[in-house]
Amino acid sequence: MAKSRFSNDAGPSHRVLRVGENIRHALAEILSRGEIRDETLDNVSITVTEVRCSPDLRNATVFVMPLGGINEVEIVAALNANNKYIRGQLSKMVRMKYLPNLKFSSDHSFYEADHIEALLNSEHVAQDLRKKEAK
Repeated sequence: MAKSRFSNDAGPSHRVLRVGENIRHALAEILSRGEIRDETLDNVSITVTEVRCSPDLRNATVFVMPLGGINEVEIVAALNANNKYIRGQLSKMVRMKYLPNLKFSSDHSFYEADHIEALLNSEHVAQDLRKKEAK
């Protein structure tokens, strides 16, 4: 059976990745200016780690993490509540025919990295490494 030209087996296209990176840079600048009028977001440093756009560029998931992971759930909820204002500011910075709908989400990759680091430093792994060195 022939492959469809619309299949997405190879992952996102270069265009989708480039648009996501442009949106990420613009969002980082918007959040660093501190212009969002929300008590939850006042004086909070937020890192925009990744923006994943849908293939049709209509929707984008923005992965964010506050500094130290403090009040993570409340900050993500506040960002989603101020979604329209953020999109308006974003439309002034990113030139696109249709600006994607934004959905903010917590980035759990930091927790996964800590978990992997803990596993690698565990006694079971160290025990296996000592066995290999003894041979």
